[in-house]
Amino acid sequence: MIRAGRLRYVQTMADLADALGKSLGTVRNTKPYAAQGHPAPISSPTSRAQLWDAEQTEAYYVGKPVPELPQADDDEDLLDRHEAAELLGIKPVSWNTYKQQDQDLINGMVLVPEGPKGTEHWPRRLVLAYKNKRPGRGAGGGRREGSGDMIPRDQILPRIAELMDADPTVTVEAVADTLGITKFPTAQSGLATLRGRRIADLIETHPGLDPKTAALQLGYPTSTHRGAITMAERELHARSAKPYLQQTANFLAAAGIAPPTQVEMRQVDGEHLTTALPLAAGQPAPALVWDERFGWRTATSRRHPIGKPTKTAPEGEGIRYLGTGLKPDPEELLTALRDQRRGTKHPKTLLDEHTNGED
Repeated sequence: MIRAGRLRYVQTMADLADALGKSLGTVRNTKPYAAQGHPAPISSPTSRAQLWDAEQTEAYYVGKPVPELPQADDDEDLLDRHEAAELLGIKPVSWNTYKQQDQDLINGMVLVPEGPKGTEHWPRRLVLAYKNKRPGRGAGGGRREGSGDMIPRDQILPRIAELMDADPTVTVEAVADTLGITKFPTAQSGLATLRGRRIADLIETHPGLDPKTAALQLGYPTSTHRGAITMAERELHARSAKPYLQQTANFLAAAGIAPPTQVEMRQVDGEHLTTALPLAAGQPAPALVWDERFGWRTATSRRHPIGKPTKTAPEGEGIRYLGTGLKPDPEELLTALRDQRRGTKHPKTLLDEHTNGED
């Protein structure tokens, strides 16, 4: 973990390579960090992105005693997803669901290093606060025996995830009976969504894996494969678009145009990806909306920016399509937003321009 107050010392492998005056490829191949006596990574052992404390590595490479890091836990320690899951007593795949369901965790997430390629971390205090407010018997407990109350909507997926951790073959009936939720669509949809996400997680870790093989490896019943694979394909599709959209959101936030936000992908028509970015007060529009069919446009409502699903591009007063093509550079998007003379009322014009420019 990153101990409280040590964020400024965090060192990635690329940073370590720079400090040694070597290329990143050389460091990856020679692995000087694996030498006996080298400071241990501060990232969790199972994290794919290794991190070190620069103060420790600097001392090591100049032959000085390596300073000790603080040992006492602090509320401001930064935990990665593996450490957060361990603190809650769940698996990391369950944490992938929890972190998306709690607004405090969404707002308090820290990327280390900062940027779209950073590793997600959370302050210990937020993870503990989430643990304490989970429904059930005591902090982090389960559903009270004999209780017929419905669990809060934002807790449904995390609670289903716990049941799946215990038994990957858990049935719709078992989920519904245990949690006190309806079989259809709530339990069925939740199981398919989580199985799809976990298949996507496994494929991302092993890129050559096909969804059906992944489903078998995860132990899912054959009867659930079709729905889970469909959800996995949607999840992977959404993840492929997210880096660009998060980069754009971060750029707009840095420019003071929008509040910092974690992009949330939606498929309002069950097929096409879309997301909305609320803008700060005083901007030319209440929000921006991206649709993979039409690109970026302004929205007339901050509360319901996407609106109802449509097969055609939304048009009308207050709607401008911005930038060139479906994924314009964030700076181009910002320039078009600020200049009321830019943009078009119809996305086809922009898409035609993009196509013509590539021919």
